[in-house]
Amino acid sequence: MKRQIIVSFMAILVCMLSSINVSAEANEQNEQEIRQKLYKDYEQASGVPWYQIAAVDQYERNTYKFREECTFKYDTISICFPNEIWSGPENPIYYDNNSLTINLFGGIGKDGDGDGIADINKEEDVMYTMVEYLRSYNDFEAAISSYYQKEQTLTIIKEIAMLFEHFDTITLDKRSLPVSRHYSYSFSDNYGTARSWGGARSHEGIDIFAGYSTPVLSTAYGVIEIMGWNDFGGYRIGIRDIYNTYQYYAHLQGFEGNIKEGDIVEPGQVIGYVGSTGYGKEGTSGKFPPHLHFGLYKYDGKCEWAFNPYPHLKRWEKQK
Repeated sequence: MKRQIIVSFMAILVCMLSSINVSAEANEQNEQEIRQKLYKDYEQASGVPWYQIAAVDQYERNTYKFREECTFKYDTISICFPNEIWSGPENPIYYDNNSLTINLFGGIGKDGDGDGIADINKEEDVMYTMVEYLRSYNDFEAAISSYYQKEQTLTIIKEIAMLFEHFDTITLDKRSLPVSRHYSYSFSDNYGTARSWGGARSHEGIDIFAGYSTPVLSTAYGVIEIMGWNDFGGYRIGIRDIYNTYQYYAHLQGFEGNIKEGDIVEPGQVIGYVGSTGYGKEGTSGKFPPHLHFGLYKYDGKCEWAFNPYPHLKRWEKQK
């Protein structure tokens, strides 16, 4: 009797957790739909392509928690203006809301809801300010370069815009294991273990062991940033997704078809094949058993750093 009660309780708990997960996914989907409608409404009003507006907001969303000045919370957007940009670099008023003094000191903050106040606390004013800033330039790249003044930021925002435009949606959350499930493979958490070839260093990834020619798959919607030979990684591919995350696939036997830098890829798309290349000049192979080295790196707006892919791989492995 006691065993039956425990089994029944566990069954109910599983159902409850499943319902919570479904509800969370539904809420996230609804949030993304609201955001996309907002971007398209601003495109209609301003003429600035929705996917460019969305790319800037997505980049800001990706870097928000890494920026100390970002303390404002909005219902829909994540754009964060530093005080010196909003108010003007020499403005003595912190996050000034007076359009006259903002303009006087060279700030860009604007009144977006017609109440006569350029209020950093109001989502409408913040969004309107960013869209008007983008509209003030004839070229999107020039606007982004001038605002962020970082080459890598420009590249990432352009790539996010490419993905949003290509798929006509901001809902690009699907993921895939980086190797085909139809082949035998294995991996364990060897992130951070010592490596010695080329000098003492730690292992910035997970090794997925599989046979030669096992298809290697893109884990996400992304843009190929780099591909070719690297003395450490052999034939490798680097792909950036909409979350500023760089996926690194190394030791490949070769690449799939005619893919090239700048191409857009999807989760589950074949991009190459497992090999054992690397640890030497181009063409070096066989210094270790065939495997895929899979790494994840995050760009936080200032620098790029590695993080452990293992929990993500285990989660993707469970997905159907």
